[in-house]
Amino acid sequence: MGKKLNADQLKTYLQQYPQQIDTFYCVMGDELLLRQEVIDSLRQHYRQLGFSERINLVIDANGPWHHIKENLYSTSLFAEQKILEITLPNGKTGRLGGPALIQLTELVNSQQLSDITIILNIPKLDKKTQQTEWFKAIQNSAIFIEVPNISLGQLPQWIRQRLALQQQTIDAESLTFLVEKVEGNLFAAHQEILKLGLMLEPGHIDLHTLQQSIKDVARFDVFQLTDAILSGDTKRSSRILQSLQDEGEALPLVLAMITREIRSLYTLAIHKKNGDNLSDAMRKLGIFSSRQTLFNQALQRLNLPKLMGLIQHASDIDRLFKGYPVEGRLNNAWNETQRLIIKFAGNGTL
Repeated sequence: MGKKLNADQLKTYLQQYPQQIDTFYCVMGDELLLRQEVIDSLRQHYRQLGFSERINLVIDANGPWHHIKENLYSTSLFAEQKILEITLPNGKTGRLGGPALIQLTELVNSQQLSDITIILNIPKLDKKTQQTEWFKAIQNSAIFIEVPNISLGQLPQWIRQRLALQQQTIDAESLTFLVEKVEGNLFAAHQEILKLGLMLEPGHIDLHTLQQSIKDVARFDVFQLTDAILSGDTKRSSRILQSLQDEGEALPLVLAMITREIRSLYTLAIHKKNGDNLSDAMRKLGIFSSRQTLFNQALQRLNLPKLMGLIQHASDIDRLFKGYPVEGRLNNAWNETQRLIIKFAGNGTL
């Protein structure tokens, strides 16, 4: 039987049952950042339980839907337990997708699947799609986590809560300044919070300290790095990254800025696939008109599956920096970041 949880309830659920193994999860929502955080928490939980292999399928309306069944029963020489992540970038299933997902739920309900946990990653679906047979079947068989949107009115409290996790507080005037700076963009807010955590000690943040921190960041060449990557200049990107490393720049800050641009491109690629107005989408993401040409250039090189691969690559580097080995990656996080920007500035592959 299915079970519906929000993100906080899922966190409590995993803490209360640290050995719990569930076969099927569905994570749905339009806030890609929050959706990814939920999936990251599931990955961490199952890795601690020995699920050392992760398979990532990105499937659109045209398939390949048969890859789901193939990976359900495939065996591995390296791991007995595995995580199968299925991402539907725009939530469209086409003619074959619905039956394939219904068949998946039937296998889950019959308890025929063992040593595997499935995570279905989907955007918020419209009401019509939520009435389809395949979606109802998922609701009835998966642990269903719906990630809410964070409205502009909710953003200040969200920022306060995130800063509190870093043992930082902020006054009302500084909070207003920060909200205006990020222009309601959750990704931008997330990156600013990360930078404040890296640059400032735990404690209270007043307006003068906040403004000074932003001036300090403006002197960094991280922004030159992301512009070089977006423009497709691999050699210049590599030189800037080496310079940042030599100057003692903090890798988490560099990686955070690179990841921000990748996630923005991922969102834009979905809008492009749906035929939406990209200029409007860029404005909502807080991308200034002066940088929109760079993002359009990158969209010409990188499609949705490649962008999903870049997001995973960045996540792997974050784990490397924290001291966790990642199969198939170099042990040095800076060297692996070099590989990431070569892929990002190129066509998504090495």
